[in-house]
Amino acid sequence: MERSERFALQDLHDFTHAAFLAIGASEETADAASRSMMHGTTLGVDSHGVRLLPHYLKALQGGRLNRTPQLRTIGSFGAVEVLDGDNAQGALPTFRAMDRAMELAGSFGLGAVSIRNSSHFGPAGAYSLAAARQGFIGVTFCNSDSFVRLHDGAMRFHGTNPIAVSVPVGKGDPWLLDMATSAIPYNRVQLYQSLGVDLPPGVASDAQGVDTGDPHKADMLAPLGGAFGFKGAALAGVAEIFSAVLSGMTLSFDIPPMGGPDFSTPRAMGAFVLALNPDAFLDRAQFDAGMRRYVETLRSSPVREGCCVMAPGDREWQVAAQRQEEGVTLDPATLSGFSEWARTLGIPMVTPKESR
Repeated sequence: MERSERFALQDLHDFTHAAFLAIGASEETADAASRSMMHGTTLGVDSHGVRLLPHYLKALQGGRLNRTPQLRTIGSFGAVEVLDGDNAQGALPTFRAMDRAMELAGSFGLGAVSIRNSSHFGPAGAYSLAAARQGFIGVTFCNSDSFVRLHDGAMRFHGTNPIAVSVPVGKGDPWLLDMATSAIPYNRVQLYQSLGVDLPPGVASDAQGVDTGDPHKADMLAPLGGAFGFKGAALAGVAEIFSAVLSGMTLSFDIPPMGGPDFSTPRAMGAFVLALNPDAFLDRAQFDAGMRRYVETLRSSPVREGCCVMAPGDREWQVAAQRQEEGVTLDPATLSGFSEWARTLGIPMVTPKESR
């Protein structure tokens, strides 16, 4: 298949969902994992989209991920709960936790859920956006196995440790921040390896901590911020504390590597979600008016010549609209992985739009 071939979003969803079921994952796991990955692919966060499917299938096959997890609440205190993910694919406990956080926020004004015994959950923005779509402010933290050096450091210390915040904007699309606290996410290194593209300057280092643009030589990532990378490293620490320390789960530098070789041992990862109910703070109409004025003024503010300004999420909504109509291309490594798993699982390979 050529890289120029485009695949319909619904077809990609159906293929990923079928693959999860074919490997023996529960319907709930298939639903949540497909939803999470399609969030990434639809909104242009390709590093955390359907390209993760082969990895998740390998982890389910090896036993790292529980195919039929039994999630349970193991602690509660007012508007706070603790959810045990039973080593599920990370999307399932995180969506479940955000749903519960919204329920708590409906009663208490806010709801916070700490997640234990989870795993890689894909794009953090998927969970915060789920809250904003229901009228809540959503916040999501997670840590991951260490791949990011400290500012001026020369060892892997933090994970890419994402932070995601999403805020409803009346009847419009939500304000959406979804960021790694590294200069780029590690999955983008893998994507650039597949595409044969050099990394931007100053985002990755070799094993000695020396900057490199070769994605095949990238042994660690730089923290967000360039010359001010101490800020990115500190933000990574915020995600580390909320997701790992607060849940009693594994710190980044103690988490077994995402890429194996061990795909049988659960990684005991933590995460944290928070939902805030604007109605607990002020009248909803006043909140909506404030958010509208904020984003409208931001978008219409003066710009430098040849540039434009966007509210967080604007690029994603544009990409989503384009991909809903035109479909999406997949990188060669993802296509190869899809084909291999389709043969292994005995399911039909997803076909390009142009082939039908």
